[in-house]
Amino acid sequence: MNSIRKRLVIINRADPVICGHSVEGRNLAETALVRGFDEVRIVTWPLERLEAAGLPLKPADSVLPYSPGIIVERPAPVGDYKVPDGRYVAGITGRLVELFTDGVPTVALSLYLSPHTLAVSDAVRAAQGTGLPVNVTTIAEAVGSDVTNVVRTAVEEGRLGAAAHILSSYLSQDHCVAVSEYTRDLIIEEAQRVDDQHGTRFAAQCRERIRISYPAIDAAQYLGLDDTETERLLAARGLERDGYLLFLSRLTDAKGVDDLIHGFERSRVGRETELPLMIAGRGPQAAALQELAAASPLAHRIRFLDDVGDAEKPFLMAGCAAFVLLSKPRPEFVETFGIALAEKMLAGGGPVITTLTGGIGEAIGDHAIVVPVNDPDAVAAAIDRAVLETSPDERARWAEEAREYALQFDRHAVFDRLFERLPREVAARA
Repeated sequence: MNSIRKRLVIINRADPVICGHSVEGRNLAETALVRGFDEVRIVTWPLERLEAAGLPLKPADSVLPYSPGIIVERPAPVGDYKVPDGRYVAGITGRLVELFTDGVPTVALSLYLSPHTLAVSDAVRAAQGTGLPVNVTTIAEAVGSDVTNVVRTAVEEGRLGAAAHILSSYLSQDHCVAVSEYTRDLIIEEAQRVDDQHGTRFAAQCRERIRISYPAIDAAQYLGLDDTETERLLAARGLERDGYLLFLSRLTDAKGVDDLIHGFERSRVGRETELPLMIAGRGPQAAALQELAAASPLAHRIRFLDDVGDAEKPFLMAGCAAFVLLSKPRPEFVETFGIALAEKMLAGGGPVITTLTGGIGEAIGDHAIVVPVNDPDAVAAAIDRAVLETSPDERARWAEEAREYALQFDRHAVFDRLFERLPREVAARA
């Protein structure tokens, strides 16, 4: 007899992908263990497939271990080379069918509608078709890039079938959530465009059913950092507290690192001090950005770090003079929340400088210096304000107010709000 009474299955792009929502999956998994779930399984992709897709991955030795009770599964592809990417989705879907029919009451949470919610939807239908008992409650979380990159493309190309497949699979789940108001509005807008073009009825359903569930962050990882450990880790990097500017995210066009480099060049901080600019992360634009930095008159003060692990990240954030992330909308990606910004606000340290792209306003509230998109002169002024024109008392007060705001995104609070919607017999219990 199976001793597992309640299981959570999370389907997403799990660690070691450098992506806030991969970390969110980890945070929800860890919280589930202290909220009454006996077992958590993260069903995700084989590492070689993630690498082949060009996704930025963390160094393997920098990824924190999962707690006992969390099992990461990377199902092997099904079929041969004649079924290209579908082999991997088939592997994930097939494993979900097995989990949904083994008699354990299960909550299945998918992050990213395409392909993860599609896989859950197909797995539920297949599981029910076996004739075996199925006790599954499904939650689909729309992250946002799954809408901008897939649904919007399908709408713009007039491909009703692709858009309908995603939207109908999303709405077939027991609970539909989005990571921000911005993302919810985006889904409704695209659904309305489908309706207007084809006479479907998706938008009204989306408007009625989608609720907000902000990304879950492990606040404890960023709070109460030991000053001695901070100094030690910074010293190992040749840094001093309040002695550097920091960018820490994926290195892609949408993150605005080019504007940061140009703004740094034009700032008084860049011209009149010796503060370095630290650019931490990995991604497809790494080589191009390193080339841009090498051509800068401040090249000797722009450093790239591609080996920052989960444990070191909070200390780098807490020690910086300012944290700069200048997201800008791109056809393939819009920042639908801004997890790194909320993490930085929890860690303390210097002010956040960012844009109001997508859902960033929901992540920062009134607790950041906001600049326009694609405006290096405004970036330069913001850097000078943050570093040269803010007193220690103002910085401390700003950091404390930002932390208080960001605490709403703590993983326990987010988890409890998400699962309180579920029926009593499957909802989380401390």
